[in-house]
Amino acid sequence: MNKLEKMLNNYVSKYNDEKYWKMKFAIQNNEVSNLKKYYYLYKMKKMEGFNNASLGNRINGGSYFEEKPFLPHGIKGIFITDSSKIGKNCTILHQVTIGLKDFKGTKGPIIGDNVFFGVDAKIIGQITIGNNVRIGANAVICEDIPDNTTVVPQKSRIITRSKKK
Repeated sequence: MNKLEKMLNNYVSKYNDEKYWKMKFAIQNNEVSNLKKYYYLYKMKKMEGFNNASLGNRINGGSYFEEKPFLPHGIKGIFITDSSKIGKNCTILHQVTIGLKDFKGTKGPIIGDNVFFGVDAKIIGQITIGNNVRIGANAVICEDIPDNTTVVPQKSRIITRSKKK
């Protein structure tokens, strides 16, 4: 193993998923002093930087989680904005976006408990998703969703057909 490989391996091994979530919850629940809070934020930013560069995801430090979400496909391609709030027992599949409607927005989506996000789902704007909601693959959600609901994208339809030659 050459010097560069050793250095990269050392850097990659510093990312610890359990450690990240432990620090995140300690900050959210005000369990640490200000000095330790800034140290945790520094460490979390380094971990997030590694994830952004290598895995294509972004779970911002300002987003609020009741508990660690279940990410069965890992964190590949997931984007969660700063001001979003996510409840307990949420399952988030790959390529999910939970974001703001525009750059002027200050509040992100509020997600309830027991929510399932299908592959490539988009939750956009200052909306509320209720408890026990299932969001299908490729759904784009821009309005509030009540409790105990399943949301799927529209059925595919043909807009125009090319003429045969």
